[in-house]
Amino acid sequence: MPAARRPTQTAPYRCTECGWTTIKWVGRCGECQQWGTVVEAAEQTGILRSITPVSPGAARAAQPITRIDTSDAPRRTSGVGEFDRVLGGGLVPGAAILLSGEPGVGKSTLLLEVAARSAKAGRRVLYASAEESTAQVRLRAERTGALHDELYLASETDLATILGHVDEVAPDLLIVDSVQTVSSALSEGMAGHPSQVREVAATLIRVAKERGLPTIIVGHVTKDGSIAGPRILEHLVDVVCQFEGDRQTSLRFVRALKNRFGPTDEVGCFDMTGAGITEVPDPSALFLGHGSTEPGTCVSIALEGRRALPVEVQALTIDSKSGNPRRIVNGVDAARVATVLAVLEKRMKIKTSDQDVYVSTVGGVRFVEPAADLAIALAVASAVEGWTIPRHIAAVGELSLAGEVRPVTQATQRRSEGARLGYRDVIDHRSGSLGGAVSDVRARSKGRPGEDIPEF
Repeated sequence: MPAARRPTQTAPYRCTECGWTTIKWVGRCGECQQWGTVVEAAEQTGILRSITPVSPGAARAAQPITRIDTSDAPRRTSGVGEFDRVLGGGLVPGAAILLSGEPGVGKSTLLLEVAARSAKAGRRVLYASAEESTAQVRLRAERTGALHDELYLASETDLATILGHVDEVAPDLLIVDSVQTVSSALSEGMAGHPSQVREVAATLIRVAKERGLPTIIVGHVTKDGSIAGPRILEHLVDVVCQFEGDRQTSLRFVRALKNRFGPTDEVGCFDMTGAGITEVPDPSALFLGHGSTEPGTCVSIALEGRRALPVEVQALTIDSKSGNPRRIVNGVDAARVATVLAVLEKRMKIKTSDQDVYVSTVGGVRFVEPAADLAIALAVASAVEGWTIPRHIAAVGELSLAGEVRPVTQATQRRSEGARLGYRDVIDHRSGSLGGAVSDVRARSKGRPGEDIPEF
C-alpha cells in the first residue's frame, strides 16, 4: 500500500482503518498495524465532520420508550427462506445489511435471487451495480430466471446518481453492489478508499433510516477474510452477513456475524448450480455418503449455528512405505486428528504410527469442532481392525488425553437430529471412555450387543 502523504501542519492524526489517534504523524498505525492509514483528522470527511446543532423543534421530539410505536415496522420476507432465517425472519424497514464474501463465491447471484423473489412478491426493487453493466446483470438474470418488471437495474458508480434513482424509482428494497466501488463527491480519494467507503456507507444508511428502506450493501473481503474498508463500517450497519463456500463444492452458507434484529447463530444453506442458486432447507443428504458397509466410516452430528447436521467421517489406513507415515486430512482439524491417533495408540493399543492415515468428510463440509473426535476415533479404529460400524449408529463426543469421552454443546439437539435421520443409537459421553465406545461398537458390528446405549 503506498505511503500516506506526510502532513506539514501540526494537528491530531487518526487512522482511517480503526480510528486510532495520535498527536504526531506515524507511518504505521499503532493499533491495527496498517501502513499508510494515518492522516490528519482535518482531512477526513463523512461521519467525522463536525455537526451543526439543530434546534429540537426541527426534529422529532424525544419520547419515552414505552410510547414508541413499532406497528409500522413489520418484517418483510425477502422471498428466500434461508436468507430470512439468517436475518431473523425477514427484512426490517430501514435496516442496513452488509453482505460480505470472497470474490466469486456468489454474492451477486444470491442478491439477484433475493431481488427477483421480492419483485415477484409485488415489491419494487432497485439493484444498483457498480461492478457490472446492466446488460451483464440482465444476462445473469435470464440464466437464473430472475426477470421481472418490478426489478429495476442501474449501473452507477456515483453515489449521488444512485440516490437520484432511489428518488425516481421509490423502491421497497435497495441493493448496492458494492460499497467499495461507489464513490461520493463529498469525500476525497478514489472509490474504495477508507474515507470513501465510510462516506458512502454512512449516506446509504442515513437514507435507509429516513425512508424506512431496507438496504443490502455488498462488501469485499481482504486476503485474511476480514471486510475491506474501515472497521467502523461493521459498526454502522444493523446486520453483518458472511457468505461462505468452498469453490471446490457447490455448497454455500450464509451466517450472521452481527444482527440487531435477530439471532447470530442461524445459518442459511444454499446450493450453487449452473442455473443460479437454490435453497437447501434440509442439507442432511449432502453430507452423507451412500451408506457404505466398508470399514472406516462413521457418522457424527455437527452444529452449524442452530442447525444440527449429520456429517460422514471416513478413514483409510495403509502400511507406510516410508519412515515418516503420512497424515492426509480433509474437512476436519489436522491437529485434532493427530491427538486422536495418539490417544488410540496409547489408551487402546490401536497402532497407527507405522501406517499412512487418511481422514476426510463427505460433501466437502468442514467439521472442526471437538464433537468430531469420537467419530474420527471410531472411523480410524474400524479401518485399522477391519470391522464395520452399523448404519444406525452415530458418534458425538470430545476425547480427552486420558481417553475419556466428554459431553459436547447442544447434545440433546444433536441426538434428536440423529433420531430424525434414522440413527437410533448415538454413541456419546454416556459411554464413559473411548475404550467403552470402541468396545460397544465393535461388539455391535460382530453381532454381539455391548452395553445398552439409551435411545431417545
